[in-house]
Amino acid sequence: MKLVTVVGARPQFIKAAPVSRAIRAREHHARNNLTRITEVLLHTGQHYDDNMSEVFFRQLDIPKPDYHLGVGSGPHGAQTGEMLSKIEEVLVKERPDLVLVYGDTNSTLAAALAAAKLNIPVGHVEAGLRGTKQRIPQRWIPEEINRAVTDHVSSLLFCPTETAVKNLVQEGIVKGVHLVGDVMYDALLYNVKVANTTSKILVRLNLASQEYYLATVHRAENTDDLDRLSSILEGFRKISEAYPVIWPVHPRTRKVLESSPSTFLRSPLSSGKDARLQLIEPVPYLDMLALESHARCILTDSGGVQKEAYWLRVPCVTLREETEWVETLELGWNKLVGTNPQAMCEAAHRPVPPEPSVEPFGNGRTAESVVAVITCASMSL
Repeated sequence: MKLVTVVGARPQFIKAAPVSRAIRAREHHARNNLTRITEVLLHTGQHYDDNMSEVFFRQLDIPKPDYHLGVGSGPHGAQTGEMLSKIEEVLVKERPDLVLVYGDTNSTLAAALAAAKLNIPVGHVEAGLRGTKQRIPQRWIPEEINRAVTDHVSSLLFCPTETAVKNLVQEGIVKGVHLVGDVMYDALLYNVKVANTTSKILVRLNLASQEYYLATVHRAENTDDLDRLSSILEGFRKISEAYPVIWPVHPRTRKVLESSPSTFLRSPLSSGKDARLQLIEPVPYLDMLALESHARCILTDSGGVQKEAYWLRVPCVTLREETEWVETLELGWNKLVGTNPQAMCEAAHRPVPPEPSVEPFGNGRTAESVVAVITCASMSL
């Protein structure tokens, strides 16, 4: 069986790593061609600089991509269209039995559409996610559009939680749905011990465990709205009065800050390394895990970071009006605050929640389950 895996952004590299390892293990132990899976890895280039891309392949032991499309950044329509065209060329050449996609980026959508139009089955890892405000206006969020469309053209839908399965049922999707758990949990369990023994990031930044906050901001709803971004920055400054805020700045966010007409938004860029709000370059995955592990609290608009905070038992403050990871809210480890500075402060200073009595994201062996389902389904695809 030939499988084309499509990735393009930092979170997808993390998700694909354990599945790719499981595929290689299956291929090594396969007794015949019926159970052997050959993986062709296609990188769209959505994230393209070293800190956001190449370093992840090195650290996560992901094979070098067979194809690198080099699409880069751009407006959603233009970027997705270029990806769709270039992915289609690869699929026509490779003629795979299945195209495997991850998450909710433009790379995910482009690959799913290209495969569907060529009548190639699609497998969607992290299927069924929907925002907490499940209503039509949520469709303006790019990630929500990407998720929903991808799910509706997929043949195999790998759900991380029971909530995700229920979301699909509500939309009439019941065939090919599999509750497997979350592959990012696999990745975290595999890498966190390595991160905490090898990463020197805390030493380099002169940080003590539990003596700083960690922040990330990258979603278009926050970076493209200067009022929202200003509110977030105001919140960071208030929070940093208690403990320093370390902010690895996404390239898109940095570009917005640099080009902003607002002196307030540009001001963190000129602050020194001893500033209470400290902007740093994006960090490799193992360094990010180390920073997350030792943070007092994490403030983020990232879906993946929300989950990593929960698994590491670090309180999380989500800078959005909704989240697809409702379980982290229900268990008390995550709190939605939007961009209200006062709400950010109150949530960041809240007591540590109690230890959860259930684990809604699986047992840390999701990748094996995904590969097992693909192997069984290969006879009927």
